[in-house]
Amino acid sequence: MAENKEKLFDKFPPVSTEEWRAKVETDLKGADFQKKLVWRTNEGFNVQPMYRAEDIKDLKTTDSLPGEYPYIRGTRTDNNWAIRQEIVVTDCKEANAKAKEILNKGINSIGFKLKKNVITDNFLSELLDGIYLSAVELNFACCPSCALEVANALVAYIKANNATDTFRGSIAFNPFKRLLKHGLDFPKEIKQEAAELVKAVADVKNLRVLAVDSAMLNNAGAYIYQELGYALAWGNEWMSMLTDAGIEADEAARRIKFDMGISSNYFMEIAKFRAARMLWAQIVKQYGPKCDCACKMNVHATTSEFNQTIYDAYVNLLRSQTESMSAAIAGVDSITVTPFDKQYKTPDEFSERLARNQQLLLKEESHLDRIVDPAGGSYYVETLTVSIANEAWKLFLEVEDNGGFYASLKTGAVQKAVNESCDKRHTDVARRKESLLGTNQFPNFNEMAADKIETEGCCSGNGCGCSHEGNGETAVEALRGTRAASDFEALRLETERSGKRPRVFMLTIGNLAMRIARSQFSSNFFACAGYEIIDNLGFDTVQQGIDAAIEKKADIVVLCSSDDEYATYAPEAFKALDGRAEFVVAGNPACADDLKAAGIDQFIHVRSNVLDTLKAFNAKLLK
Repeated sequence: MAENKEKLFDKFPPVSTEEWRAKVETDLKGADFQKKLVWRTNEGFNVQPMYRAEDIKDLKTTDSLPGEYPYIRGTRTDNNWAIRQEIVVTDCKEANAKAKEILNKGINSIGFKLKKNVITDNFLSELLDGIYLSAVELNFACCPSCALEVANALVAYIKANNATDTFRGSIAFNPFKRLLKHGLDFPKEIKQEAAELVKAVADVKNLRVLAVDSAMLNNAGAYIYQELGYALAWGNEWMSMLTDAGIEADEAARRIKFDMGISSNYFMEIAKFRAARMLWAQIVKQYGPKCDCACKMNVHATTSEFNQTIYDAYVNLLRSQTESMSAAIAGVDSITVTPFDKQYKTPDEFSERLARNQQLLLKEESHLDRIVDPAGGSYYVETLTVSIANEAWKLFLEVEDNGGFYASLKTGAVQKAVNESCDKRHTDVARRKESLLGTNQFPNFNEMAADKIETEGCCSGNGCGCSHEGNGETAVEALRGTRAASDFEALRLETERSGKRPRVFMLTIGNLAMRIARSQFSSNFFACAGYEIIDNLGFDTVQQGIDAAIEKKADIVVLCSSDDEYATYAPEAFKALDGRAEFVVAGNPACADDLKAAGIDQFIHVRSNVLDTLKAFNAKLLK
């Protein structure tokens, strides 16, 4: 029998983009393609509903392989990222015991957050006792004034244990943190401190000591292009300072570590990390390193705290799972998953175990570590990568034109821009343009959270114990960094702590489909404030519904019907209620002006500012 060499798709003719577009427009039935399907991102560019090979055919970003300059596809030829867990060190022996325990549970990278009081002459002997330096990545965060002391002690310890060639880790020297978090300048000469620090660790080749902590910006509400643009400017500030201090470009670049956040914008985050490596490689290249390997970006990624919630906190696990997945697919060097309960208590053994296991799932069950840059060649991701790179590069150039990252911090420009983005995102959350499941969308109606809050503001930093006082020469705007859910949580906690729980009664009548849809919408709307929801299958008459609402001692009665029927039902219900409860119409009907003329002035609909509306009800009902 002759071998059948017929290819599967040979009988299918190629379909052009124009034909696809025509088919989509037919299905839209007259709706505008641009308005209906094209998404305008917060990053400043449009995302199309479909991409094809022709969209990436001219992109230069698809020409390299993993491990090749400019490292867009990864700095390595494997994807074996390190799984990190953070430990706050208040007692070295206790921290050491915890470190050894978690090292037997899948962790191969530790982030020690050092309180100032533990940094003594021999603290590393206690902290690292029994830990094999060549097998674990060790990272230290401390106040910037302590960084040189920690570096000298660590280098001595590494040499004493014959691990200078095999040690991997970092010390997060971050003198810019004061300006970002407190609006105050670092009291010492940053360039001199950084140069001394790099010289102090010269004998340990894989010890990075200069932090680019853009996760701070992510947690403060920065958009993706802002985090990346400012991170690049921050890294470039280090390169400029160190080369001016006489340190070679190769050495300077190899001492910088990027700590970046991961938001829940899945594909955009994959693209962000790919764009970051490409742009950083090009920045370092301009300093003339002797080897392209110096252009490799070392990135630690941490799941976001900005979108974590107190209510329905287990949803935080879903957020951090997709976030860590996007970072793993993007090929970062290490990942920390933030425990789901961090916003209302010190994470316990249960939540830390779940956080560890989230990464172990990605490795041991999803096998994401077995393929490098699986997004490479994707029409969508490759286009996103270039688009994000373009916007981040514009911001980077803007910062450089204004004197660089440090100068922009001292004028407050960076903080102001991030705070404006944070404010915009809070407004979008208030209007439900940005969704937080369990908080401003589909809340758990009966959940109470006040009693589980053990520590307010758990996420406020590593608490190193250093003074926040600067040298008095600079006092500018600082990052506010309030989580996206904080306004809704304050509202709901106000309800919870008031001792009063307003009752919201759904007066469902008329058109079956519309009354069900609007009662569901209204139930979710008012449950965001923690109100008690009383839903109903439907009433035959308005009076029947009003009588039932009064019997249930309703504080709010929401009329749920169709736009056409509101002209009749709303005035009748409003008159029958006679001020015995707040009266609300679910929707924005064409007859709204007529209803307002009749005294009905409360409407809820998809364009409502949910937060402001509920604040107004709290002011009325919780007196």
